[in-house]
Amino acid sequence: MKRELPVITIEGTEFMVDVNAFKLHEKDNPENVISFEDMRDVDDGYVFSYSPGRRNIPPLFGRDSNRSITVKIPEWVALDPVGMAEKYGLTPEKLQGKTDFDVMVDQEALNRRINEGMLPTVRIADHIFYVDLRMNMLRPKDDFASNGIVFSEIESYNLEITDEYLIPYNPLTHEFQDIDCERITEYPKDLIAVRFPCEWVLDPIGWNRCSGMDELCDLKYIGPQSHFNAETIPWEKTFLCDIIKENRLQQGKQVEDKGIQPDSDEEQQLKKGCKR
Repeated sequence: MKRELPVITIEGTEFMVDVNAFKLHEKDNPENVISFEDMRDVDDGYVFSYSPGRRNIPPLFGRDSNRSITVKIPEWVALDPVGMAEKYGLTPEKLQGKTDFDVMVDQEALNRRINEGMLPTVRIADHIFYVDLRMNMLRPKDDFASNGIVFSEIESYNLEITDEYLIPYNPLTHEFQDIDCERITEYPKDLIAVRFPCEWVLDPIGWNRCSGMDELCDLKYIGPQSHFNAETIPWEKTFLCDIIKENRLQQGKQVEDKGIQPDSDEEQQLKKGCKR
């Protein structure tokens, strides 16, 4: 039997507490949602601007933009202890006395990063890289001849919607290798396309330190992880499809449809990464 969600009342309106999605759904209008991302973390709960007229976050502009109040709600462990225990595989007894930070943040990964000083790692095509934000790069393990993957060099390959990078990568040199999109007419034979998270996801603690913020800032939103696996993407599912078609046409070559399929909407934005 499906469990009835607990309810919190905000300015006379009842909201259901959904800890699985970390959202508040208006009870009489479940499509009206206040998300965790709209809230600001404070010591013993969360605060956010609230428009009683909209029963939601006020808009940036318009009539209701200045008609808001500040609302504070308790932590999720207080709003729905049963749901939080189920979500994180804890017994109600083990949840007792714990804060959201204790439950939502991987404490082992946190200890390895802060107390043991271990950098997160990323496996890219069977090679391990250290996430070294002080050097602004993914630094390959046991390959001192490689230049690695420098974040400032791959900015244009950022998938902004998903906070990821999708880059051309040379598995022999363990380096990012840019593509000459002005002339390319075939998929690169020596390169592969790999996708991995942005630096603030790979190492949120290191990102906070480099940004001059408290090292524990926002860890409940993007928690620390010790290891990631990059995904290899077939070239025919990347931005190169349309680039190759265009170059072949411009060079007077017949375009073969076989193996050249349009790229996804998400990856179309990577066309800006090519230096034309």
